[in-house]
Amino acid sequence: MKKLWLIATLAVAMVASLQAQGMGQGQGMNKGMGQGKMMPKNFRMVPMDKAQILQKGPAKMFCPKCGMTLPMFYRTNHAAKVNGKMEQFCSIHCLVEEMKSGKKVTDVQVVDNSTLKFIPAEKAWYVVGSSKPGTMSKVSKYAFGTKEAAEKFAKEYGGKVMPYAEVLKMVEANFDKEAAMIAKRQAMMAKKGEQIYKKMCKPIEKKFATAAEAKAYIKANNLCGGLKGKPLQAVGLYLKSIGQ
Repeated sequence: MKKLWLIATLAVAMVASLQAQGMGQGQGMNKGMGQGKMMPKNFRMVPMDKAQILQKGPAKMFCPKCGMTLPMFYRTNHAAKVNGKMEQFCSIHCLVEEMKSGKKVTDVQVVDNSTLKFIPAEKAWYVVGSSKPGTMSKVSKYAFGTKEAAEKFAKEYGGKVMPYAEVLKMVEANFDKEAAMIAKRQAMMAKKGEQIYKKMCKPIEKKFATAAEAKAYIKANNLCGGLKGKPLQAVGLYLKSIGQ
């Protein structure tokens, strides 16, 4: 009994640690809810009612490529029709990954950080390399509907103002290097996900092609208690890894 208690305690501590870290990179801290507690702050996140979700289906809240929760990274969201069906991505990196899959990708859109609405990417101006955190990349990329808005953001946070076509070429040129870095990080996270899954989740026999599908299935069937955020992402990556 003492050993089982110790295992359970370690699992809970691991989940708490992952949740405290927050999702993604470059997050600061702020005071939470007037109680003097330090809570994670994510610049890329918007309230659920402010996020446009253009794709449909049970996994619509998650990026179909990496599985990350879309509203958590909304300010870097992209969307496109993939073989005629709308998909929404956490980042331009995941969009390019879909482009490289050989599928037909059309009608590319991006979130305008001035309005939080999607606009055609070809009309957007990006600020590349600001002090704000990147998504699926060390180099941040935030889009705006006007060049003036992009220049204002760059003046405050740094970075270079660039049109979509140039940003796309840059992401494509650096894709393999960044993909290797992401794969390594996801493999490490999947190992943590295995430990969390074995301690916190009910057995799941279903196989998943993506982390997004795994996360949606877990939440719909309440298979891992109240897991959310980074711990849920870790479990999703683990289930994807064993389903391949």
